[in-house]
Amino acid sequence: MNKQKTKVLSISFASLLYSGSLYAQGGGTTGINAATSSLASYVDPVGNLILGIGAVVGLIGGVMVYIKWNSGDRDINKEVMSWGGSCLFLVLVSVVIKAFFGV
Repeated sequence: MNKQKTKVLSISFASLLYSGSLYAQGGGTTGINAATSSLASYVDPVGNLILGIGAVVGLIGGVMVYIKWNSGDRDINKEVMSWGGSCLFLVLVSVVIKAFFGV
């Protein structure tokens, strides 16, 4: 009889612990929703920052191409493609980030 009481008590204790862990799972969705809204609030400023960096890269690239062209180097295609490609990449990253997060 003593062994049976121990078994019943251990099963009761285990079910009590298990039910407590089920109630603890509800708080996770609140945290995930808070993180999502917090992350979404950063998307627009980060997108604008990336656009600003792209503009600066474009200006620097334009000046570098102009200097190279005025120095007599007529083969500036590689220079234009590298600076223009990096500027285009930054603009597209900003647009894709905003579209991905729906801002």
